Amino acid sequence: MACPRGAASPDTHTQRRLFAASGGYCQNPACERELFVDAAGKSIHVAEMAHVFAANDDGPRAKPQMSKAERGAFENLIMLCAVCHTMIDKAPDAYPDDVIRGWKRDHAKKLQSLFGVTEFSDRGAARAVVAPLLDENRAIFERYGPHIEAAQNPESGAAETWRRKMLTRILPNSNRIIAQLDANRALLAKEELDVVEAFRQHIDDLEAVHIEDRREDASRFPAGMQDVLKG
Repeated sequence: MACPRGAASPDTHTQRRLFAASGGYCQNPACERELFVDAAGKSIHVAEMAHVFAANDDGPRAKPQMSKAERGAFENLIMLCAVCHTMIDKAPDAYPDDVIRGWKRDHAKKLQSLFGVTEFSDRGAARAVVAPLLDENRAIFERYGPHIEAAQNPESGAAETWRRKMLTRILPNSNRIIAQLDANRALLAKEELDVVEAFRQHIDDLEAVHIEDRREDASRFPAGMQDVLKG
């Protein structure tokens, strides 16, 4: 997902924000193509980080007065599929900056309406929102996780399927869980707050491995997280 131009490339924090903001879909509302797909048994991504104002002075929608940091900032980037990225850069007059930024705003509103975070007055109501996401993540892990027998065979495609499930379901679900729990911290017991913070670090580690392709061990899913807000 890195910017192919090199100059004004976003840092890893910005890359993660863009990934989360996309929800796994192209941010062009007329497209909304899935950014992670299966092809010939392999998981591939068609996600590209596009600049609203060009990374270089001679690029599409160039704004020479912008600094390198401003060009690589979250506000100047949008996550698109390869087709839409090419389209906006090949025809910049048809896609001015206000149109592209409007796409990003509209996409954010759509995600918020679909997965809006709510502050609840009781634990049961908050648990009813979080539990299905935790259950889906657990079911995916049990069926596709790296512990299954097929994962030991490098030719099985199991590793690619696991990575796709991680990018399209587990990480988006987990970020939604964290946002929901952060909005309802007042309902959490002290020991649950500690579990949530351990879960946050667990997801940060997974993002480092699966988004940034870092070769490092991720922390384990914290005990007690599956039962958060119960009772």
